Amino acid sequence: MKTTLIMVRHAESPYIFGKERSRELSAKGKEAANKVKEILAEHKNISIVSSPYTRAVQTVQPLAEWKGLSITEYEELRERPIKGLNYKLEERELVKAIQQSFVDKNFCLEGGESTAEAQSRAIPVIHQLLKDHQGKTVVIGTYGNIMTIMMNYFDEKFGFDFWHRTSKPDIYELSFFQNNLVRIQRLWQHG
Repeated sequence: MKTTLIMVRHAESPYIFGKERSRELSAKGKEAANKVKEILAEHKNISIVSSPYTRAVQTVQPLAEWKGLSITEYEELRERPIKGLNYKLEERELVKAIQQSFVDKNFCLEGGESTAEAQSRAIPVIHQLLKDHQGKTVVIGTYGNIMTIMMNYFDEKFGFDFWHRTSKPDIYELSFFQNNLVRIQRLWQHG
């Protein structure tokens, strides 16, 4: 029996230090969230889940409203901080640390979370979703880093290079037969 997980990376959201949980989508991000809705509107028999962070919820909200569905939030699906959230880090250093975290899954900067740690909190939710929604589709509001980390658990070719190529938003459809990943297809179209 095929079960589908659709990972929706959040749309554009201006970075505001200290506002990781509450920062909202930009005007451009809100427009993109409506396009996410259009791309996924024809999917039937769906449930919608998300990290509780505002930008992830806002990206799947138009779809939820269109379908008349609630969004179930899971704290375990929050974004992975490569360094503690109370520290500022230059973009170059952040990218270098993320790259290292896919080479060494136990690597993180002080106060951060490694790839292995992020997988250990997020993957049990994914397994539960696969069990609870067999034969159905679950849309997941997420982020680039934790999305890649979850995909990497099932197929290690999804690592730093994949993460670096993703866009905001982005949509990936993961098809499972039981708990085995059988296909990943990108659904997002730019423009």
